[in-house]
Amino acid sequence: MMTNNTPLEKYIEGKVCDYADSLGILHRKFSSPSCRSVPDRLFAPFQKPMFLVEFKRAGGRPTITQAREHAKFRMQGVSVFVIYNVQDGYALMDRMK
Repeated sequence: MMTNNTPLEKYIEGKVCDYADSLGILHRKFSSPSCRSVPDRLFAPFQKPMFLVEFKRAGGRPTITQAREHAKFRMQGVSVFVIYNVQDGYALMDRMK
C-alpha cells in the first residue's frame, strides 16, 4: 500500500508487527478512549522493558498532541519511538529483543 511511492503507516506497522511476531515480541494495538493521541503500538519483548511505537509515513511527523503524549510517557521512564519506514522498524525490533 503506497501513495506517491511512500508506504502508508498501516503498511509499515503491519510489516514491523509481522517481524516482531517472528522474533517472539508480543505487541498490541494501543488505544485509549479518553486520549486519542497515544502511540500506535505497545511492544513487550520477553523479560525486557515494554516500549511504545508511533508509526508515521516518510515525511510525516507526530501531531502536537501526539508529541505531548510521547513526552508524558518518556517523563515516566517509558521508551517511545517514532518509526518512519519498515527498515527502521526492523532495526528497532532487533535492538529491543
